[in-house]
Amino acid sequence: MDEHSDTGAKEINRGRGIVPEAQSGRPTLKTIAFMTGLGVTTVSRALKDAPEIGEETRRRVQLVARQVGYRPNRAGVRLRTGKTNVISLVLNTDEQIGGFVSDMIYGISEQLAQTPYHLIVTPYSRNNDPLEPVRYVVETGSADGVIISRTEPDDKRVHYLLEHGFPFVTHGRTEIGVEHASHDFDNYAFAREGVRKLAELGRRRLALLGPPSALSYHHHMRNGFLDTMSEIGLAEVPFNAVTVDHSIEQIRARTLQMMQRPNRPDGIVSGAGGATFALVAGIEDAGLRLGRDVDIVSKQSARLLHLFRPELHVVNEDIRHAGRELARSIVALIAGAPAASLRSLSQPGPVLARGE
Repeated sequence: MDEHSDTGAKEINRGRGIVPEAQSGRPTLKTIAFMTGLGVTTVSRALKDAPEIGEETRRRVQLVARQVGYRPNRAGVRLRTGKTNVISLVLNTDEQIGGFVSDMIYGISEQLAQTPYHLIVTPYSRNNDPLEPVRYVVETGSADGVIISRTEPDDKRVHYLLEHGFPFVTHGRTEIGVEHASHDFDNYAFAREGVRKLAELGRRRLALLGPPSALSYHHHMRNGFLDTMSEIGLAEVPFNAVTVDHSIEQIRARTLQMMQRPNRPDGIVSGAGGATFALVAGIEDAGLRLGRDVDIVSKQSARLLHLFRPELHVVNEDIRHAGRELARSIVALIAGAPAASLRSLSQPGPVLARGE
């Protein structure tokens, strides 16, 4: 169809104040055609970046589509293409304090904004089977791809998705022996940097507050902690009663107990910023002072810790970057890129004191 077909009729209708059907509701292809004076077929092709449509026409159509808030009808897209243009982020509703969830969603959405895909969040609780939301997405075909977090070494969700040939990417790595798309933060390197920093500060008895032992990054973080402790010749003070997933009050109470022992630690590596608030509270409950009696090196995803206590030493983890990487990988995987080429690992930056 010619780009200028029906233009005269549209100009007449515009002059008469005639609004196309659905103009007063959700914008459609007819809405954009009416506003641009182009045919519906031309508008549709321009929105798909079809090569036979001129650059000026494409820009004009896409500008009007953005201005009126046009969104493709997903049911129609699915009928025509078999795709939903949806990515599902399967997320634990109890995720960490300090902006983890919002930063992850922001990063994914930012990357998907450059694509036809839209994000939906499929929540679950720790009290429920984490496989259920994944099974729901696959069985209902409600998304074209899945992003999962809180990855385990032998993750049953990964096994399920591989068996069903469903596109997915994990936030975290597995040890199942099959390469799959993933993005992770190098928690082994983080723990090594934390131990080294505490050793530089003269600390000799160290404790680790890490994630639950079921998660992959628990093993990465603990191995980095123990390997570096052994290399330097430091002593570990076990702190196994709580993890970064416990409540602030639980971590605070256990920290108080630990800091009242004769062999209390003089340095702590913390795997999450939210947990560090509780560590500091427990230390101060014991009558000890941060930076004098004990030092902490903490990972954080929201840059709040130096506002709380300037004596803390921090390593930043960019969760928005992780979200962008996960979105980039799942879109590439759906487009046919090999999973082995979609594995990325973010390195920790330096340990920062206040003002750095």
